[in-house]
Amino acid sequence: MADKPKVVTTEAVVDKVLGLGVADCIVRADLKKKMMSGKQLRIKLGIDPTGFDLHLGHMVVVHKLREFQALGHQIVLIFGNFTGRIGDPTGKNETRPMRTQEELEANAADYLKQASHILDADKIEVRWNAEWLAPLSFADVVTLASQFTVAQMLERDMFQDRIKANQPISVHEFMYPLMQGYDSVALKADVELGGTDQTFNLLAGRTLQKAYGQEPQNIMTVPILVGTDGTMKMGKSTGNYIAVADTAEDMYGKTMSIPDSAILTYFELAGRVGGKELGEIEKRLKGSENPKTLKMELAHLLVRLYKGEKAAVDAEAHFKTVHEKKEVPDEVEEVKLKGATWGMIDLIVELGLAPTTSEARRLIQGGAVKWEGEKVADVKASVELTKEGALLQVGKRNFRRVRG
Repeated sequence: MADKPKVVTTEAVVDKVLGLGVADCIVRADLKKKMMSGKQLRIKLGIDPTGFDLHLGHMVVVHKLREFQALGHQIVLIFGNFTGRIGDPTGKNETRPMRTQEELEANAADYLKQASHILDADKIEVRWNAEWLAPLSFADVVTLASQFTVAQMLERDMFQDRIKANQPISVHEFMYPLMQGYDSVALKADVELGGTDQTFNLLAGRTLQKAYGQEPQNIMTVPILVGTDGTMKMGKSTGNYIAVADTAEDMYGKTMSIPDSAILTYFELAGRVGGKELGEIEKRLKGSENPKTLKMELAHLLVRLYKGEKAAVDAEAHFKTVHEKKEVPDEVEEVKLKGATWGMIDLIVELGLAPTTSEARRLIQGGAVKWEGEKVADVKASVELTKEGALLQVGKRNFRRVRG
């Protein structure tokens, strides 16, 4: 018989997990009692792998999973190869397209690879919810649906927004919280984590567990991390994200671009700094210290967390060289392209320095593009590529030497 896992029950450590970077906990007193009991809890996170390039916003909940894992609890990641074909309408103003099984599995592999920067992947229980959702009969689904009213479903903010905008709501979207809730029943989850935008779905799990005679899971929600613009939710579609897969230099540079108002939030949610240390940072921020100093400490912390100490030191040196001394870095990626003449917008997109032509146009209009040190002002500008190459700079930290 395997040894019973050792679970940490030190009250100060438990209180830190219950407090650091937590938006809400239902029911906190009950969860603390369970954590102090020494029982290994099953900590659930449901993931619909509908496309993953994990950014620091995604990692907020992953860090919380790591804290539970460090205490000896069992992390259970549920990949929605059934729910993922539908897509949770949370935060969306329109019905999401269904995904193929092959797409979901490929994205799940990417998720695990990137999350392993923080989690011990060897100790994670990975499940796919088609295992228990696919065999349900129509009668089973009706039984699940009977636990909720249409009025309850329509209370969700995103559905209210759709109604006001005269946009359709598909019946299958009402099924999503039922399926996510049933995941908790199938796994006998003790705790489920999620962002604050997932509260309705997490509560559905409590409702269904009660209906099936199980003790209802506790719920822990984490805040939504704002993007590098300091206002909107971090996301790829808005271009305000810091990706786990970013180079150390880009991660450092993007962190330096956040507004001063977001520094404290990033230290807490992305850097996992809390307690007295976070209080000291707040005092320094409110005092006479230059916010840039704090941002450099934050950037170093984040790069070290994902890339290691050496990468953090090198990224800081790169930043100082490019931004403070305003020099071109010693090593610049060289790219050889076919074709002698390129429109500047097409060139920027081709090199991956902007995701779309619209973004490339915005960068030019904002004065963020230089060709051989000269600012490019015309969005219709074209350049001639030579064998010797020329230096393209987009933003403060992206350089390419382009040859024809």
